Amino acid sequence: MTDNQVCDLSDRNCEPCQGGIPALSLDEAKATMNELHNDWLLSSDGKEISREFKFKGFARAVQMANLIAWVGDRQGHHPDIGFGWGYCTVKFTTHEISGLSTNDFICAAKLDQIVDKS
Repeated sequence: MTDNQVCDLSDRNCEPCQGGIPALSLDEAKATMNELHNDWLLSSDGKEISREFKFKGFARAVQMANLIAWVGDRQGHHPDIGFGWGYCTVKFTTHEISGLSTNDFICAAKLDQIVDKS
């Protein structure tokens, strides 16, 4: 982390993205992955991060989908969520720039902070 990033990603808030900024490079995305839970995956093209949660049943998967939606809505940065019996998946990308931004990692870190404490 640089001196400007002294706090954890989970302590930061998303900033509105209206395009005009470059997406993180593959190397930048790989480096930032180190700040997330090990279950996060970086797509091979470096444009998306995803995580899958496993459960025994449907209700817990729905609860996780709602939690993910709540985090995204609070940050104004909305992920793609999929769920069904026994699973919930989340994918973050910044559609406006067709790739990853710091906002994606902030939301993932905030989700990690909530999920990994429970």
